[in-house]
Parts: sequence; structure tokens; C-alpha cells
Amino acid sequence: MAIIKVEDIAHVRFAAPDFALMRGFLEDFGLVCYEARGRLYGAGSDGRPFVHVTERGDAKFLAVGLRAASIADLERLAAHEGVAVAPLNDPGGAMVVRLTDPDGYCIEVIAGQACDAPAPCAAPRFNSAAAKPRQRETIRLAPAPAHVRRIGHAVLKVSDFRRSEAWWKERFGFLTSDEIEAAPGVPLGAFMRCDRGDLPSDHHTIFLAQLPGPLGLLHAAFEVESLDDLMCGHEWLKARSREAAWGVGRHIMGSQIFDYWKDPFGNELEHWTDGDLFTAADPPAKQTMQALLAVQWGAPHPMFAGKLAPPPGLVAWITALQLRIKRLFSRTPKEA
Repeated sequence: MAIIKVEDIAHVRFAAPDFALMRGFLEDFGLVCYEARGRLYGAGSDGRPFVHVTERGDAKFLAVGLRAASIADLERLAAHEGVAVAPLNDPGGAMVVRLTDPDGYCIEVIAGQACDAPAPCAAPRFNSAAAKPRQRETIRLAPAPAHVRRIGHAVLKVSDFRRSEAWWKERFGFLTSDEIEAAPGVPLGAFMRCDRGDLPSDHHTIFLAQLPGPLGLLHAAFEVESLDDLMCGHEWLKARSREAAWGVGRHIMGSQIFDYWKDPFGNELEHWTDGDLFTAADPPAKQTMQALLAVQWGAPHPMFAGKLAPPPGLVAWITALQLRIKRLFSRTPKEA
């Protein structure tokens, strides 16, 4: 039984030495930015006071925020962990419990945040062979950044997937949507969603991935209004010579249409639209590492874009070998 069941991701927090550089990128990306309390905030149109925070300092990832249902949930979590419930000291007046996960990531679990009403969001009207709702009207899209609605998920690299999976599920009630295997019986990570009972939840809110290289945030993802909105945002960022990381394409796990960009300090942010929604009744599935790196359509993963790109199967085989070796040497003498 989980200590609490979080409702969603709340925000991501970074440090950067230059607010003007960060703000310029975030506004091109589609966030509404403002400064308060010595920090730079980025908001979407969902009414929440912020989804992205930048503090002044050396460039690095600082924390991921999760949203609890109530202050009572925070008190239950704090009692279990032996920590205090404290004011968040950010716009919105929330309370927070701060935890440190097995890899040292700061997790800010918040509740009681004051929010405005969500801004209107027009439903897209697409004509298809099956239905043609748009008649006697044209589509004329003005150049502009995408319109970020909300934050959707974060992806963290971990040193021991099973250990991290147990820690996150025990405290926050996450459910596995897709577990990724480098080879049969060699899991490397999982896409995990919030358990909201019969209420649909995004395919994933957190993805924990045991991959080679240093630990850190792989990316944070933000939902935009529609496919047209994503494509307009893509063209806007490209015209301003922002650093593209991957996309446009459609993922396999989660089904999102996506593009990825790097901010001036190397952090990766994703636009997405049209993602999968599941309830607690939907069972977990297993997928291959090849499927993780593939697309249903669109730009291939950068790893496979060059002329000398390795075969996806070779990448999965090497990753599986590394995981097997690491797990062999991490066993206790009794286990070995």
C-alpha cells in the first residue's frame, strides 16, 4: 500500500547563472515568464502559478515537483519519512514535503497551491476522410511560439532501476504503464503514471531509466494545445536558431507527437500533444529498448540519424550486457 497517491507532476526546478538567457528561451518555447522572490518562473495556461522554476546559480537541475491531493496527504508522507511540512515559498502559497530519492534527486511534494481558472483552449477542428467539421472556413496560422498548457512528465536517469521503482511506488502510488527491457528479463526502466482510480491519467508522469552515462534529468515535457500549435512552435524555435534535440515525430510508448529542444544551459524540454490516457484498471505492458528509441513516424532518434549509426539491436545488446555486469557485481556474497 502506497503512503499517498500523487495526482500529477507539479513543476521542475533548475538553477542558471543568467535569467535573461533562460527567459528568452522559455518564452520562445511557449511559457509565460515572470520574476518574483529572486526566481524566474514559467507558467502554462492551466491556471497554475508556475510549472518551471529557475533559481540563480551554477547551471544544474535542482528538483521535480509532484502534486498531492491534500495537506493531510503531506502530513501522512512527512510522518512516514520523519520530515516536516513547510511553506513552499513560491507563488501560490503551497505547502511542501521535500524528500531525497535513492539517487539524490530532490522531490518536492506540494499541496494547497492557489490557482487561477484555466485559460480558454480552443478545440482543433481537423477534417478527415471520416468527418469534416470544418466547412466554409480556412486555416491560417500566424507565426508564434507554441502555447504550453501544462507540465506532463519528467524523465530521470537512475543507478538501480528496481531500487528506484520501489522507492517511488511505495511513497507516491505510481503504476507501471510500460516496462522497458534491454533484453528479455533485463529491465532498464519504466513509464509510470499516477493512480487516480477511474479517472484517466497520462500514460506517464515519471519515467525512471537506468541508462549509461551520468545521472540527471533527461528531459521535462510540456503539453501544448494541438498538433498545429506544436508545429508552429517548432518552426518558431527553428527560426530563432534554438538547439533542436529530436523531432518532430510520434512516440510508441505514450503515443505522443513530440519535439525536443535544449535550453541555453543544456537542459532538454519536450513539447507534446495527443498522448495516451489510462485508468488504474489498465494492466502494465513490456516493451523493448528498440521500441523506446523508435518512432511510429517522424525523425529518427539522434543516435540513429547519422550515416554510421549503430543498429538499434546492437545498442540494446550492449545496454543489456552493461546491466547484467553491473547487477552481477552488485550482488552480495550470499546472492552470488
